[in-house]
Amino acid sequence: MFFFNRKNIKKLDDHELIEKYRQSGSSKYLEVLFERYFHLVFGVCLKYLKNEYESNEAVLAIYERLLKDFEEKEIDNINAWLYVVTRNYCFTYLRTKGRALKRENEYEVEIKSAPEVDDSEDIEVKEKQLTKLEQAIEKLKSEQKQCIVLFYIKQYCYKEVSEQTGFSMNEVKSHIQNGKRNLKMILSQYNEFATR
Repeated sequence: MFFFNRKNIKKLDDHELIEKYRQSGSSKYLEVLFERYFHLVFGVCLKYLKNEYESNEAVLAIYERLLKDFEEKEIDNINAWLYVVTRNYCFTYLRTKGRALKRENEYEVEIKSAPEVDDSEDIEVKEKQLTKLEQAIEKLKSEQKQCIVLFYIKQYCYKEVSEQTGFSMNEVKSHIQNGKRNLKMILSQYNEFATR
């Protein structure tokens, strides 16, 4: 049947959509799934590529990659997978165009202790910095990590973070503030080890 009840499909959660796709092979489930995360993919592309047209092109390429990868791989955490694939796509795209990647405030967290990188340095150096930041986020207390990821990476507002986590608004603000401070300390420790 050509038409399908999109309203009912949209009610399915990510895992149900993935399962339905694996059972039926119908791309309509992946379309709904990708639609759900379109803002994340486009936002990450825009952040790195700094160009709306190139970001739109990147989103299409990433959707094609999603279709291909779902045939070949077991992808269960679509949010994390899309973020990593989108980020890697942007790095590769920028590298092939010979651009220097500019990241002034990674995840909008001002981390003064992060190593200085000028525009002429390799993108690979910047990828390492991003990896260090991701590792540092993993070392945070679970409440801080949860709030930092929702607020800075998923770009939820305080209220949405509060609703997602069950923390009060004051607790959310406190976890974010403490998480930022702890990230700075963790990253400064990385820098100390790197200079030894």
